[in-house]
Amino acid sequence: MNRDLYIDFAKGMATLSIIFIHTAFWSGQFYIPAEIRVFSLVFDVALFYALSGITSGSNVEKTLYRLLKLQITYMIFVTFLFFLDYFFKVFGLTFFSMEWLQSFYSTFGSKYATTGVSDIPQWQNLGNWYLHQYTNADTFPVVMGSFWYLKVYFILAVFGVLILRFFPRHVNWFIGLCLVLTLVFNIFPEIYPTGQVGYVAFYLAIFLIANRMRGKKIPAKAIPVVYAAIAAALIWMFWYYGSEIFYKINKNKFPPKIPYIIWSLFSLTTLLVLYNRLKITKENFVTHIGKNAIFFYFAQGISSSLVYFIVVALKENMSWWMLMILIYIINIILAFIIASGLKKVDDLGWKVLEFLRRKTAS
Repeated sequence: MNRDLYIDFAKGMATLSIIFIHTAFWSGQFYIPAEIRVFSLVFDVALFYALSGITSGSNVEKTLYRLLKLQITYMIFVTFLFFLDYFFKVFGLTFFSMEWLQSFYSTFGSKYATTGVSDIPQWQNLGNWYLHQYTNADTFPVVMGSFWYLKVYFILAVFGVLILRFFPRHVNWFIGLCLVLTLVFNIFPEIYPTGQVGYVAFYLAIFLIANRMRGKKIPAKAIPVVYAAIAAALIWMFWYYGSEIFYKINKNKFPPKIPYIIWSLFSLTTLLVLYNRLKITKENFVTHIGKNAIFFYFAQGISSSLVYFIVVALKENMSWWMLMILIYIINIILAFIIASGLKKVDDLGWKVLEFLRRKTAS
């Protein structure tokens, strides 16, 4: 079966959007207006959950094998990140001083305090990362700040495939259950559960809705009605919560609450409207990013950390919009280079594991 390049294209565009979001919300806190940072959330991480739903089936074994491969790739990456962070600290302490390192890390702002500047490896951090407890990586703070997505993805992918496999006739009921739970949590915020429940309730609904759209097309006559409904929801949101809710969209994202859910409807609808309509016939730069989305997702955390130093050096000498465009372009270039390197690290990691397998098997 031919690969659907629209899926790769959509993943690539979603990844580019994530890079822009992290350009705006991390180093961009120093110079980008709040309005622009909020607008960057129009095309956000919910798109990845929808795309996962479109591409997922009911084969439990295949899904679990894919998740296992992803977990191993993730563990290879965080192991590489751990030693990169550790050796940088050793370098700083050996050739400079603790004060120099503290000054270096202060570039990220007071919000991101260092967790362990020492020449002794903090092995507990690596163990926590393996188990998806994302303690901060001092040298690359954006990496762990963006990894919440991965834990939620693992959880909803397992729940999603189990529902598709064992309850294929009741998928709509599970969608309804997820939406009702999300609504109840928002109506009664005092019972909104901590942890991953709120995330999974909403994003699993997106996953299953997108799966129901697999191979289908939103009728042309329904498109204006759907967008009109979204516009009405946005108008209601600003009427009910007040205009200040615009500046609180990001706060309503963790975990997802009604304002953020309404804000995300435009991008999710656009994704499904273009699905089976927009034909991508040739591979290009964006589809390449989509095919390697996980490596770009890893890479953008590193690149979004590195651009802090460019921002600090230039923010007083350039207008904010010129600097934003420049930093975004640099961030994409760095992410492209780093992603290529991470693929090689991943290949090496798998070869080491295969070598160990052969040696222990014999």
